[in-house]
Amino acid sequence: MKKKENGAKRIKKPWPTKDAMEQVYEMKLWGDNKSDFYSGVGSHHPEIVHPYIDVLTSFLTSFKNPLVVCDLGCGDFNVGKKLVQYAKKYVAVDIVTELIEHNKSTFKEENLEFHCLDIAVDDLPAGDCAILRQVLQHLSNAEVQRILSKLTDFKYVIVTEHLPEGDFVPNKEIISGQGIRLKKQSGLNVLAPPFNFKVIEEKQVLSIILNDSKGVIVTTIYKIF
Repeated sequence: MKKKENGAKRIKKPWPTKDAMEQVYEMKLWGDNKSDFYSGVGSHHPEIVHPYIDVLTSFLTSFKNPLVVCDLGCGDFNVGKKLVQYAKKYVAVDIVTELIEHNKSTFKEENLEFHCLDIAVDDLPAGDCAILRQVLQHLSNAEVQRILSKLTDFKYVIVTEHLPEGDFVPNKEIISGQGIRLKKQSGLNVLAPPFNFKVIEEKQVLSIILNDSKGVIVTTIYKIF
């Protein structure tokens, strides 16, 4: 007779993204900047960050009445901290509990809130504008689809993605984690199948070509209604 294993069996989670992202910070898989929490070069390199902040500042200040902004996947908040002043309320969200607790103790403004949420599973905060900066690129197509189905409650959605240069086949499947579709010569396009995200208007506002053929980082503003 086969001997039964002792102890409870480990249950496989349907959405293991939280574990994967916690591991990213615990093992410093996106680099080490002498900080407990570092969201990588994409959140710190001046040639990537400064043009993005300029473009977002221009957009957010173009409204007579400031918007309620939801930063979905705020990371270490090195970028978001520059945008808080231009929002009526700035709600910053990330999936890593310790990261959010760190941000809460580090960044304090009257119009700033931090929440620990899995944006593929949990309800999203209410707002006028959702920001997803190099977030969807790390997620499986199933998780991306779940998130996109919730973004229709926002008037504007600003998506930044790391894409291959030139033509490519979009939306190849990946397992959620630190990697992105670039290694498959693919990138995320929310308007293409299988997502077919419905928008009224799209406007590409920034394109940053990276050195050594490492692709291009593209920011697009979508008007939803």
